[in-house]
Amino acid sequence: MKSTVRWLGPVDTETTSNMTFEAITETGHRVRMDGAPGDSIGGRNLAPRPMEIVLLGTGGCTAYDVVLILRRARQDIVDCEVEIEAERAKEDPKVFTRIHFNFIVTGSNVKHDLVARAIQLSHDKYCSASIMLAKTATLTHSFEVREKVLSS
Repeated sequence: MKSTVRWLGPVDTETTSNMTFEAITETGHRVRMDGAPGDSIGGRNLAPRPMEIVLLGTGGCTAYDVVLILRRARQDIVDCEVEIEAERAKEDPKVFTRIHFNFIVTGSNVKHDLVARAIQLSHDKYCSASIMLAKTATLTHSFEVREKVLSS
């Protein structure tokens, strides 16, 4: 797997610097990243912070697993959402120290035990991102199942 991250260069004003970067994935997708406005490094809030993207990627990785596992278990799901809340260390390196994942799975007659199993399998075996983050952070998870009556 390869990717390229490129700084988009300085801004042409004396009062504003630029800390915007563009990442290009091996598959040709582009993602922009920036810093917080008003900080000493010159962020302008034009895009997510790099560490926010780490969380987004981890959420995508684990949600992907959960949906795949539940579909393979023949669960009639119509939606899967994961809310992620994280804390970081106060000192550099400001690694994640705590991450909580709350899954909301919507479907018809979805079995709670299968949702719990899918989440556990993702976090213990399949989601590379959460397994890596577990080296520095305490990972916890919860879930709720919402019933969606499918019209006939």
